[in-house]
Amino acid sequence: MKRQRLGQHYLNDPEVVRRMVSLAEIGPSDRVLEIGTGRGELTRELVGLGAGFDGYEVDRGNYEATMDAVRGTQARVHLGDAFEHRPRFDVLVSSLPYSESARFVRWLSASDFRRAVVLLQEDFVRKMLAPPGARDYRGISALAQLAFDAQVMWRVKRESFTPQPKVSSVVVRLLPKLRVPEAEAARITRLFSLRRRRVDSALAELGMTQKRGRGTRRVNSLTPEEVHEICGPHGSP
Repeated sequence: MKRQRLGQHYLNDPEVVRRMVSLAEIGPSDRVLEIGTGRGELTRELVGLGAGFDGYEVDRGNYEATMDAVRGTQARVHLGDAFEHRPRFDVLVSSLPYSESARFVRWLSASDFRRAVVLLQEDFVRKMLAPPGARDYRGISALAQLAFDAQVMWRVKRESFTPQPKVSSVVVRLLPKLRVPEAEAARITRLFSLRRRRVDSALAELGMTQKRGRGTRRVNSLTPEEVHEICGPHGSP
C-alpha cells in the first residue's frame, strides 16, 4: 500500500528529528522501534542509540530507501505492517501516517513499553485529550486517557514535511499508565458507537446488562475510569 494513500507526509526537518530523538531519551539498553520509516530520515538518527533497532515500513520503495540509509549498520528493517505484529520494544519514535493514528493508539495501548515520541495530526491529538462530555470526546479519547499519560510537546510547521500537509502537526510524548487489551479496546469502540445514548440503554443493546445502573447519563459523559469499569476484564457479557 502506498504511503500517500495512508496520509503520509515525509518529515525532512533535521531540527525536528534531533529534538524528537533527544526527547526519547534512549539508553544503551533500550530496544528501539520505529513504525513507518519513510525514507529513513528519522531512522538514521535512531540506529545505534540503543541495544537494538527495528523499523517497519509497508511501502517497498520507502523500505528500499531506508535500507540504503542504514546499510552497514545492525538495524533490522522489515517490509511489513508493525500493527500485525507485536515486536518487543522499550522506546518508540515515529512520524506516523495520519490515517493510521487511531489504529496506532489501539495497538500501543496493549503494548508493554517505557515511552513513545510520535508526530501526530493536531486535530487527532485534540480528540485524544478531549474531556468527558466534550464534542470531540470519543472512544479513542477514553482509551488514550486510560492507557497513557500524554503530553503535547511542540507544534511542527508544515514546511517540515514533503509534501506539505494541509493540517497542523504536533509532537506528543506518551508514557504508559495501564495496558488495555485488544478485547477491551474493542468493547470501548462498541460502547462509544452509541455515545449519545443513555448508558443503560446502550449497555442493554450491547448485551452488557450486568454493568447497568448509571441512570439517565449518556455514554459520552463517562470518565475513562468508568469506561474501564464497564469494558474491562469483567465488562463483556
